[in-house]
Amino acid sequence: MDAKTAANRYIGPSGLDPIMNRIFNMLPKLGISVAGSRLLAVRGRTSGEWRTTMVNVLTTDDGRRYLVAPRGHTQWVKNLRVAGVGELRLGRRSETFTATELPDADKVPVLREYLARWGWEVGRFFEGVDKNATDAQLTDIAPGFPVFALR
Repeated sequence: MDAKTAANRYIGPSGLDPIMNRIFNMLPKLGISVAGSRLLAVRGRTSGEWRTTMVNVLTTDDGRRYLVAPRGHTQWVKNLRVAGVGELRLGRRSETFTATELPDADKVPVLREYLARWGWEVGRFFEGVDKNATDAQLTDIAPGFPVFALR
C-alpha cells in the first residue's frame, strides 16, 4: 500500500454493518460492554456536536491504553485529531481522556496486541494481516490504521 493510499484508507459500512452498528452502539449506552467496548464521544470538528461510536479500548499489561481505528481514517479519527480530547462512556459513567496519535514506527506492538484480542471481530478490515504477521508486514500496513494513546 503506497503512502497516499494508506493516508486515505477508509472501509465504510457494507451489508449488515449499518444494522449491527446500531445494535452494538446501543449496548454501551445501556452499560453493557462487549469484550471491553466503550462508546467513544468526540466533538465534531465542524459542527462542535458530540459524535459517538463504539470502540475497543486496548489496555496493555503495563496499563497503557490505546484506540485503534480498524476501518482506517474514519470521521471519529479526523474529529479526535482536531479535538485531542474525548470521552469513553459506558452507561451513565463517562471518562474524559486526552489522545496522542502514535507515529507509524510505534504502532507495530499495539497493532499486534489489538489483533490478538479482537482479530475475530475486526480481522476483515486488516486484509489478511493477523496477530502472527511479521513486524515488516505490520509496519507496511501501519499508515492505514490510526492509533491513539490515551491519558
